[in-house]
Amino acid sequence: MSGQSPTSLLAPFRPYLVEALRGYSTQMFARDLSAGATVGIVALPLAMAFAMASGLKPEAGIVTAIISGFLISALGGSRVQIGGPAGAFIVIVYGILQRYGLSNLVIATAMSGVMLFLMGLFKLGTLIRFIPVAVVIGFTNGIAVLIALSQIKDFLGLQVVNMPADFFGILGTLQHALHTTNLQAAGIAAGSLAIIIFWQFWLPRLGHDSPRAKRFSVVPGSVIALILATLAVSSLDLQVDTIGSRFGGIPASLPALEWPAFSWESARFLLVPATTLALLGAIESLLCARVADGMIDDRHNPNQELMAQGVANFFTPFFGGMPATGTIARTVTNIKSGAASPVAGMVHALVLLLIVLIAAPLANHVPLAALAAVLMFVAWNMGEWRAFLHLRQYRVPYRITLLAVFFLTVIFDLTVAVEVGLIAACVTFIYRISSLSRSETVELSIKPEQPGEPAPVAAHRLYGALFFGAVQLVEAIENALPKKTLVVDLKNVIYVDSSGADALMNLARSCQKKQVRLILCGLAHQPLDIAKRCGLLLKVPDVDRFADLSGALAAVAPNGTTTVPSG
Repeated sequence: MSGQSPTSLLAPFRPYLVEALRGYSTQMFARDLSAGATVGIVALPLAMAFAMASGLKPEAGIVTAIISGFLISALGGSRVQIGGPAGAFIVIVYGILQRYGLSNLVIATAMSGVMLFLMGLFKLGTLIRFIPVAVVIGFTNGIAVLIALSQIKDFLGLQVVNMPADFFGILGTLQHALHTTNLQAAGIAAGSLAIIIFWQFWLPRLGHDSPRAKRFSVVPGSVIALILATLAVSSLDLQVDTIGSRFGGIPASLPALEWPAFSWESARFLLVPATTLALLGAIESLLCARVADGMIDDRHNPNQELMAQGVANFFTPFFGGMPATGTIARTVTNIKSGAASPVAGMVHALVLLLIVLIAAPLANHVPLAALAAVLMFVAWNMGEWRAFLHLRQYRVPYRITLLAVFFLTVIFDLTVAVEVGLIAACVTFIYRISSLSRSETVELSIKPEQPGEPAPVAAHRLYGALFFGAVQLVEAIENALPKKTLVVDLKNVIYVDSSGADALMNLARSCQKKQVRLILCGLAHQPLDIAKRCGLLLKVPDVDRFADLSGALAAVAPNGTTTVPSG
């Protein structure tokens, strides 16, 4: 068999846009234009809210939505996915910002972009699917709790100068600041949240009976809530914090390219946070792409998607942006709005740019309490809360993994949570697979020559995978060798790893040392291949290898009756 060329090991850089533009029609452009404009309006408040919740200025979120949103759509591997700032990054970005500072956040984000591109280039996109569902649900729910917790300050209008990044620090700070609750801000937040909930859940039901209600439901509830909240604050002269009062407004232009001071020393200690950003971005974007595939009956290219995410996350931070990934809420909006191609995502970015250039001063009056309400609703929507209700349906290892990742995410750190979750999932998997591997003793009528002596012939049949978690099966056979002949049937062994091969080699050596004839049966496919490569076949001559157990037993005990297990 000829070896693979080096280039075959790398994924080709082939954006979905190239394929989508073949046969692109005016009708498809009209659909993309409408969908892109709708998503752009939806993305504006979310982008600002995610940035502020992460400890950044609101324009950081808008810049990210514009630049990364355009690049991810133009270069990605999905037909309808929308990229931009996401709620999943809030906790991570805020932690990096508090610990390392803004310039190092830029470097860490750019490093994560390089990692994402390399992951896609070396075809690692499919490996993300191997992350257990329990781990994904655990950290998603944990992040949702932390997002909601971080918004209590602005939701209640509390007077807090610096909000800590750790769970217990947040709780302590909120407790000590409760007496500073601004009832006007709390009222604006509660009203905004009520409007969003009504718009999301009740207005579509009314739309079935009322054409007018159906037309109104097209407009996102978050946009309506922000408009009404802004009008209420302005007309009633309410004393609440706004984007303008806290951040000085939003510039009506894109920031210039800025290169932060870089050193290999800083890159070294930023490796862990950068890796966290890359893994979280990969998981979030590919999960979002899979959701989109299910809605439009399509199939995305995971490697191309990761490469696009990498390009976006490398360039965006140098323009004042934050980490970006695929976003489920905006992607679903894009699909429901009739998007036909990645052009819709590019239009969404251009709509946001147009809003910034024309209407940026209007955002100065948006109350932070209303944005906190938007994020509260986002946190509720991103959580898989039903998973907690259905825990009884699953086995104990699944429950432990999900709950451990959830509590570790909330209390300690997302990186620690995912590491522990993956370790727990791996240990559980190893245990389950090893439990499926077993050994059966074949009953023979051949008796020992003397009472208390080992039988002259023994036969065993192995099942499952002979890997490092199941080598004890071979070791048990080795510890009870017969006097003359040992028959081992490997017909039902589907896989042998290096540890399993080493255990079989040790068994062959023990048989050779004690002058016990070793007969192997049923070696085929992968077990046969590794037996050749590890040298096992050199220790077991052709005459002692049989196609099946019956033939081997007939050769060593032609007159003896046997009970051979079926299979």
